[in-house]
Amino acid sequence: MAKVSAKYEVMVVFSLKNGEDACKALIEKFKARIERHATAVEVNEDWGKRKLAYPIEDETEGYYVIYTFESQPDYPADLSRRLNITDGVLRSLVTVM
Repeated sequence: MAKVSAKYEVMVVFSLKNGEDACKALIEKFKARIERHATAVEVNEDWGKRKLAYPIEDETEGYYVIYTFESQPDYPADLSRRLNITDGVLRSLVTVM
């Protein structure tokens, strides 16, 4: 029997190049996008501004956020694709909980 839904966790590192206000806008944008396609959406941990282990696109700091949600198995791939093509997102990782 196929899974109907599963729990996922997404860690995103946002760029601080355009300021923290732009970063907060992206956090809310992705939260709203996830809420349209998933249930039980939470911004589980807002780690805030942290120093990166190595520079990414000449940036040494990023804003870390972890989202948790429950959705159909096909949605995380679409979310990952959108995160990868969005300006202001340095890195992202989607995992099954």
